[in-house]
Amino acid sequence: MAAVIRARRATNAVAILKSVRAARCIVAACACVVFASVAGAEIVVTDDTGARIVLKTPARRVVSLAPHATEILFAAGAGSTVVGVIKGSDHPAAARTLPVVGDAFALDIEGILLLTPDLVVTWPFTSPAQVALLRERGIAVYTTYAHTVDEIAADIERIGILTGTKRTAGELAASIRARARVLRDEARGRERVRVFYQIADDPPYTINGEHPISRENVFASQRIAAPQVTTEEVLAAHPDMIVAGTDGAKRPAWLDRWARFSDLPAARLGNLFVVDANLLHRPGPRFIDGVAQLCAALDRARPGRAVL
Repeated sequence: MAAVIRARRATNAVAILKSVRAARCIVAACACVVFASVAGAEIVVTDDTGARIVLKTPARRVVSLAPHATEILFAAGAGSTVVGVIKGSDHPAAARTLPVVGDAFALDIEGILLLTPDLVVTWPFTSPAQVALLRERGIAVYTTYAHTVDEIAADIERIGILTGTKRTAGELAASIRARARVLRDEARGRERVRVFYQIADDPPYTINGEHPISRENVFASQRIAAPQVTTEEVLAAHPDMIVAGTDGAKRPAWLDRWARFSDLPAARLGNLFVVDANLLHRPGPRFIDGVAQLCAALDRARPGRAVL
């Protein structure tokens, strides 16, 4: 059973991290083109996978099959259209009251059909075979797969078009892009920090360069998106900073265990930080808040800065 749990945790970590490939978001160009048009009564957009979604009228009954998609729908002004969500859709609070239609491993197809959705919003890691069944039933499916802040903003804009909340969605997307530009400008020219980003313990898991938490991720060269590493490998990498990504930025006991290694620069300098994984691991409207948390931690870890 323990092996199964570890395997699922690793699988979840890979899916989460593939979806974000994070802080290259900070330097992404802000020149998104939203592929949307209105042809007669039809609303047409192209999603992140290149699929064409066509609706005769704005969606009025939407099922979300990813927690970040739920956040996008509510933030884009379409929360009132959401009739079902996937397990883990805990933000905003209103999402917790909605019917749950399964998890990433198995969907309640019958339950989804009973909700009579005219749009499903998902991502590639939620039971793809079952999502294909929904398409076969004639339900429009928009797939999110953002890798940059700008792509997140584009998803928000497109979903706003599909749900008839274009103005609200556009304003939110513009504010996210503006914040990304500020963070990029503030980071320009600052000293690099070697970072070990830890997403789980016993055994430890980290991320590779597909999720560039900084330009000096000590495990960026790993081929697996979310590799398991050993204590010895971390010590040999000599990170200047260790960051734990946890739910709600709750400080885990295992983070402070690194303090016993006096030869580890991060421990010697007191650079052991926590960020909210629910922000950084979800490619939705709050992702930029997670980037800001990470940037603040990086700034505190730079030489010459006091450790608070």
